[in-house]
Amino acid sequence: MSKQEKKSTLTLETDIRYLKGIGEKRSQALRDVGVEKLIDLLYYAPIKYIDRSTVVSVARLKRNWWEFSYKSSAVTFIGRVVDKKILVSSSGKEILEIVIDDGTGKLSCTWFNKIEYFKRQFDIGDLVAVFGKPVTFKGKINLVHPEFDFLTEADSINIHTGRIVPVYPSTSKLKSLGLNTLKLREMISEVINNYIDYVEETLPEKILAKYNLVPLNLAIKSIHFPETHIDLQLALKRLKFEELFFLQLLLARKHYELKHFEKGISFKKIGDLVHGFSKILPFKLTEAQRRVIREIWNDMKSDRPMNRLLQGDVGSGKTIVALIAMLIAVDNGYQSAFMAPTEILAEQHYATFLSLLDSLPVKVRLLTGSMKPKEKKEILNEIENGEAQIIIGTHALIQERVNFKNLGLVVIDEQHRFGVMQRASLIEKGYNPDVLIMTATPIPRTLAFTLYGDFDVSIIDEMPKKRKVKTEVLPDTERERVYEFIRAKLKEGHQAYIVYPLIEESEKLDLESAIENYIRLKNEVFPEFSVGLIHGKMPGTERQEIMLAFKEGKIQILVATTVIEVGIDIPNATIMVIENAERFGLAQLHQLRGRIGRGEKQSYCFLIVKSNLIRKTSNDALFEYEVNDEVKAIERVKIIASTMDGFKIAEKDLELRGPGEFFGTKQSGFIKFKFADISKDRELLELARSEAFAIIKEDPDLSKPEHSKLRKEFLKRYSDSVNLAKVS
Repeated sequence: MSKQEKKSTLTLETDIRYLKGIGEKRSQALRDVGVEKLIDLLYYAPIKYIDRSTVVSVARLKRNWWEFSYKSSAVTFIGRVVDKKILVSSSGKEILEIVIDDGTGKLSCTWFNKIEYFKRQFDIGDLVAVFGKPVTFKGKINLVHPEFDFLTEADSINIHTGRIVPVYPSTSKLKSLGLNTLKLREMISEVINNYIDYVEETLPEKILAKYNLVPLNLAIKSIHFPETHIDLQLALKRLKFEELFFLQLLLARKHYELKHFEKGISFKKIGDLVHGFSKILPFKLTEAQRRVIREIWNDMKSDRPMNRLLQGDVGSGKTIVALIAMLIAVDNGYQSAFMAPTEILAEQHYATFLSLLDSLPVKVRLLTGSMKPKEKKEILNEIENGEAQIIIGTHALIQERVNFKNLGLVVIDEQHRFGVMQRASLIEKGYNPDVLIMTATPIPRTLAFTLYGDFDVSIIDEMPKKRKVKTEVLPDTERERVYEFIRAKLKEGHQAYIVYPLIEESEKLDLESAIENYIRLKNEVFPEFSVGLIHGKMPGTERQEIMLAFKEGKIQILVATTVIEVGIDIPNATIMVIENAERFGLAQLHQLRGRIGRGEKQSYCFLIVKSNLIRKTSNDALFEYEVNDEVKAIERVKIIASTMDGFKIAEKDLELRGPGEFFGTKQSGFIKFKFADISKDRELLELARSEAFAIIKEDPDLSKPEHSKLRKEFLKRYSDSVNLAKVS
């Protein structure tokens, strides 16, 4: 195919390598960032925008200096580099000065940091656009650390300056091939100019009018090269709505299919096990727990598969609710499987279930990967012949050798630690079993809509009792004072946790540090008390023995890594010290604190941080880039100290980290949006969800003429995920 033929046959679906100036190497680098076709370039979202619409001459700046200094707003200057030199301040610090001339006067630009790097960027005679807030320095008007672009004569006032300018994400590989933000701007501009009219509208006129959304081709053009800030906002609104709407349309359709096509198990009765369990419960269920149990029972007695998300704060009683659901399944002759993300959590749940069900005729079994072959074989046989009725385990439950006789209910604890395929593998062990997913800490409403939009949601919004926990953030220089406090409380009969971080990236060093600190605490700090150690690398039986000894009061201080996050209920443990608290995530801190305050006694949580962090705040930063990880870390710790409300903490966590990090870097199949941000676009998400579910309810197959555009785009995106032809 000749170059002329390639050019004449290009479409939005054409491979990106055929775009002029791209070729094989550049196309591979673009593929790495998700740009495979011409249309992908149109959806390559800018990471930010710079308003360079105000281009000012140096003469005007100097003539009206007081006006510019009063407004203190950033402006753009275009000129040639006429001088560059290193100045030395009175303190001996080197300063780079670049002087540009725009034909009406000269303007100095100065850099105080990375001056060798910036010096190499400029050559005498370069035509540049510089952008920043003018200030006075050493009696001269200056731009300090301005942003800049190099221009050619032809493009001095076009896509690179004199307007709102997009800045694109660029990898080191892209940059090494000359695909920096300037080149990307030029490429995208070319595609827009030649192909934007071929972009097909995806939303019906009715939706565009109802939500005041601009046409898709205009939105794409304005997302890259907006004429005004209003144009940019309208374009963003349209593209965000589209992303959110089509995802919600998929979830609405999946929810519809589950309720109308999938045949599940109908659990006919509440039997002796549930009635017996309710009589021996050592506490009274809250009204919220009772409401949620009724919601689950309504799903379970239906002949459609249950798909329910169970939300609740730490200590709200989710596990008891899940256990009652499992007993309903067993009462009806079915097995229940409970999958926990780690062996430690599985062991803790197993111990809890055994103690709660001790007097009832139900067989509970534990299955983990580290079990000895003989023990594992025995349990696998019991699962296959139906003797094991409630099976608690880890990923071991989804292995090929695990065959359930009649799996009726799957409970998944802390779903976000499992991939989508792992969840599916367990569900496939039965014939459309009911599914109940529990979250260790609350998931913000918008995230629940996004990840679990095809699930029904139950929320336990009531705590059994108000927790009496005082939380304090302290510098490590006050550690001795905390130790004195612990000594006094231990003499009164209390128990304490001292927790050390164990982060995956530095796991070996962290574990060594925790063990060293345990030895120090045992021998030097608390020699008169019984000190124990628990961590994830211990054999399961040893961990269980240590936890039992702590529960029985034989161990007074338990030194631990984060293995105690979930599932331990020891009312006498009233003190928690979290070392290097700045290294923990918000949800992790909230879970850890949830281990105390479970009895009548006042409890205390001490968050120990590096002393140099204690007074840091984002308000101290002059520029956004100065809000570094340390500042964010101390702000996380202060949020924990300010509230016990897990739902508020979850919302704040989502704001601070964004949805991708909220579930950690290993979340499999997490939806990545190009434009929408579910931590900020909550209102738009709710509108999109409401509209999508209403449309599927009215026209589940999207077969009406007014939905033809929707159907076409929907099938283009999700033809592998749903079967529209199922509708009769």
